[in-house]
Amino acid sequence: MKALLTGELGRLAKWLRILGVDAEYSRQKNNASLIIQALREERVILTRNRRLPAARGISILVLREEEIKKQLAEILKMPGICPGPQEMFSRCTVCNEALVSIAKEKIKEKVPEYVFQTQEEFLTCPECGRIYWQGTHWGNVRKFLEEIEN
Repeated sequence: MKALLTGELGRLAKWLRILGVDAEYSRQKNNASLIIQALREERVILTRNRRLPAARGISILVLREEEIKKQLAEILKMPGICPGPQEMFSRCTVCNEALVSIAKEKIKEKVPEYVFQTQEEFLTCPECGRIYWQGTHWGNVRKFLEEIEN
């Protein structure tokens, strides 16, 4: 699924990207522009705005919860929203671009020495150049998700 999140769901956009969802974040105040973007990009709109007008050919999912954990729990219960665990950490949390593998020797000067010495696999965002690796934050995310599911 490809999602378009409205302005009040910025933190949720980051979490959906961590889960591997193609999640664009829009600060558009103009509902018509938001709907046009969703149509053009074939995205489901996720919002907390109960007054967002329905539009033909667009799915709009209105979230009830305000707290991030509860929003994620609400979304994880929806069928077909989130990809499987193998997709986790496959998108840039900032740009939403799909991450690509990068050779370890190409990032030596871009990561801390300890990370370079202890990690073998690295991913990079082709848009912003951020480097990702399987650090302790991966376990923290899994723990956070387990808390939601329980």
